Amino acid sequence: MAIDSLILGAGQEVGKSCVVVTINGKRIMFDCGMHMGYLDHRRYPDFSLISKSGDFDNALTCVIITHFHLDHVGALPYFTEVCGYRGPIYMTYPTKALAPLMLEDYRKVMVDRRGEEEQFSSDHIAECMKKVIAVDLKQTVQVDNDLQIRAYYAGHVLGAAMFHAKVGDTEMVYTGDYNMTPDRHLGAAQIDRLRLDLLITESTYATTIRDSKYGREREFLKVVHKCVSGGGKVLIPTFALGRAQELCILLDDYWERMNLKVPIYFSAGLTIQANMYYKMLISWTSQKIKETYSTHNAFDFKNVHDFERSLMDAPGPCVLFATPGMLSGGFSLEVFKHWAPSERNLVTLPGYCVAGTVGHKLMSGKPTKIDLDKDTQIDVRCQIHQLAFSPHTDAKGIMDLVKFLSPKHVILVHGEKPKMVSLKERIHSELGIMCYDPANNDTVSIPSTHYVKAGASDTFIQGCSNPNFKFYRNSAGDSDLNDKNFMQDVQVKDERVIEGVIVKEKSQKAKVVHQDELLVMLGENRHELQFAYCCPVQIIDLKEMKSTYLNSRNSMLCLSENFSWLQVLQWRLSDEIPEGNIQSYGEHLQIESFHVSLCLKDSCPYRVQDNHQNRMKSMFFCCIWSAPDEKLARKILSIMEKLNLSKI
Repeated sequence: MAIDSLILGAGQEVGKSCVVVTINGKRIMFDCGMHMGYLDHRRYPDFSLISKSGDFDNALTCVIITHFHLDHVGALPYFTEVCGYRGPIYMTYPTKALAPLMLEDYRKVMVDRRGEEEQFSSDHIAECMKKVIAVDLKQTVQVDNDLQIRAYYAGHVLGAAMFHAKVGDTEMVYTGDYNMTPDRHLGAAQIDRLRLDLLITESTYATTIRDSKYGREREFLKVVHKCVSGGGKVLIPTFALGRAQELCILLDDYWERMNLKVPIYFSAGLTIQANMYYKMLISWTSQKIKETYSTHNAFDFKNVHDFERSLMDAPGPCVLFATPGMLSGGFSLEVFKHWAPSERNLVTLPGYCVAGTVGHKLMSGKPTKIDLDKDTQIDVRCQIHQLAFSPHTDAKGIMDLVKFLSPKHVILVHGEKPKMVSLKERIHSELGIMCYDPANNDTVSIPSTHYVKAGASDTFIQGCSNPNFKFYRNSAGDSDLNDKNFMQDVQVKDERVIEGVIVKEKSQKAKVVHQDELLVMLGENRHELQFAYCCPVQIIDLKEMKSTYLNSRNSMLCLSENFSWLQVLQWRLSDEIPEGNIQSYGEHLQIESFHVSLCLKDSCPYRVQDNHQNRMKSMFFCCIWSAPDEKLARKILSIMEKLNLSKI
């Protein structure tokens, strides 16, 4: 069986996350996002690749949404209410509560304010949310008889979750967006150690290693304070949920400590609604906020006020949080048009901006003019400050998660192609894990694991318990007999291993039996194919040989009264086959199933004479082996035929 991953979005780009994974016949859509940098057909995933006929109910087992950001949920109302998907949709309780706010805010901006053609209506959003099944963290949800899913805390934003999916013995995790380090209002991602065939992970900051969080906070506060002290206005484009709350906590605390009276504003009622949910969903926030909740709610901001449109051109300094975060439209872009021409003002971009947005253009350099369209051009004289307050994990966090989970395969999504290539090579070279970075509309197929649960017979278990000695030559075998640290010539290892056979009778559980039991079960007798060969080895006189050995080796074996040609052969074979497990049983040597004994028969049926052997003084050794060790036997015989036991 295989796991097929169809990348409908976020393939070698950041935007419209959507991956359809097929696991042993079950088909799951992870995320259903829109691309914030496009207004044409590239805005949504190409759903026709899931089903040409548009029968999405039969094409998909379920849809899973990881969090409420539009690049992960923005296309969902369109997919359900316009394309017609009616199947189950899973997301966490906070995501179900906050996603409609984000979707409705986007709809208002794009349709009511910009006059774009409506992709979905307010009614569509409401009907879509009725189809959603909310889940708790670490709650095992049985989607059907075969598919299980479970959500894990991802950090990133309130309610964000990684999702684990299991079908039979095949397991995978889709991370969505996550953060491996805690911040002021959210904890770090947490997940169990799982046995995974596949991990699909975001890679937004695939090559970035962030410096200290406190250092970044100090730098942010410094540039904001400097701007307002000089009478300037600070625009912080941010999404209403997530970085807005994080930075408001930071600024509110700083304003209190510094006793600043400069107003801090929120741009819209959406953030007020969002803060209400943040107060209600304290259990999903960081440990510090939960611990101080009884005496102080961190989302009750003392210095933050609502912003009225009339204040846009009011004199004096201020700080304004305005949506959306990438300056892709809406109120943040409207304010930017008014404030960008002044050198006293500041635009600080705290997160990632998708290519094609005004935010991305500002981050790519310091342009003096920006063309919004053929009729609109913005003079940019304001200060531009970029700081990584993104809620995404960095390269170290991604590597830490991959190392912790140790999946058999990794697929990278939600990242820029050059950076993904670099991270892919790191994962493969440093962790030894196969890694892929597919483009949009590509499919990646990997093998899945299939386990069979089987019992074991008493005979098999007893066989595993019996000693299974193996003997290995020790490199210290030439030690002097008078050396007190003398080590034995042979190392003994006992590996309790036995070969078994898996059998499964009709309507019965699979069982591992001893190979001898199988013959009884089948009513058959043992048949063993053996091979034999009487091998000649060149020699000299035994006394001379013994004398030579004594002069060249201080060996316990050579001093033995039972010194014989078989022992000499054992020494020479041990030299030639250092990895061999040569065991001596007095009258014969054994290497696996290969038996060697001294041949004393002049008319041995296994002996083949030739003229060369007649001219040489030879000793003959009878060799017997079974078919499975044919390769080993050929190697030993080749060595023996070339041996000259007169050469020590």
